[in-house]
Amino acid sequence: MPPSSELAGPQEQPPQSTPHIRTSPDVNKGVRPFEEVVNDHSAAVLRICRALVGPDRAEDAWSETFLAALRAYPRLDAKANVRAWLLTIARNKAIDELRRSRRQIPTDPLPERPSPSRVGDWRSDLHEALSALTERQRTAVVGHHLAGLPYVEIAEILHCTPAAARRAGADGLAALRLSYQEST
Repeated sequence: MPPSSELAGPQEQPPQSTPHIRTSPDVNKGVRPFEEVVNDHSAAVLRICRALVGPDRAEDAWSETFLAALRAYPRLDAKANVRAWLLTIARNKAIDELRRSRRQIPTDPLPERPSPSRVGDWRSDLHEALSALTERQRTAVVGHHLAGLPYVEIAEILHCTPAAARRAGADGLAALRLSYQEST
């Protein structure tokens, strides 16, 4: 008679552990498929990217955000605030995109002023006004008013208290009002 281990059939091998992915059995318990996360938060991430880097580079920042999120998603705690986590990644990728664009050297001579194809377009005006704010004010204004985040979640993104995030948002709005009053 064969030993009892042979009767049980082939033994299952434990999954190979990858150093950057946790392999605990509880890791993916209660975690939604990444495709659902993208569908639910895609528009908010794109709004943040457009506000921070402008409409020309927003799609690049959006793509980089979701690539980075896809890589990190298996390690995300099931109880984590996915929206705040994604918007934090978007903010960081937008900052990276801005830094990358500052290092680029144009190869052709540029005109003194951009072509006035959209003179008075509120989106370009808004982007210019937002770019004049401090990074903290811009993140608070964009996060609260464009992405619809409560100040508690903005505080997580900015690594500050909710009161400080609310203050940054109020200061940013005051600066935007002032810049629009001066331009009219």
